[in-house]
Amino acid sequence: MTGDDLLRVLATLANPHRLRVVAALAAERNYVSQLARELDISRALLQVHLRKLQAAGLVSADIEVSHDGKAMKFYQVTSFALQLTPQTIMAAVRTLHATSELDAEVRR
Repeated sequence: MTGDDLLRVLATLANPHRLRVVAALAAERNYVSQLARELDISRALLQVHLRKLQAAGLVSADIEVSHDGKAMKFYQVTSFALQLTPQTIMAAVRTLHATSELDAEVRR
């Protein structure tokens, strides 16, 4: 994992809503409306968090057609593992190319 990737993942996970989304999706894949109800947040806010999690490679989505013909987007956690040690951070820092774009993304 590059320094930029590590920074993006850590920044993405540094949000309580996104941690709750990852935890819920680790238990079972789900679609936005149901997940929003379970987490007691608006669908619009959930979609923002899902986009950020997807951009960081932490969740993925598949579109399926329900029995009544409605297209539904199901999200699931992407398998990932982070091992943070001083050595892994040292290695990541050597590849860090923190641009103003990445810095701005991390601050959001």
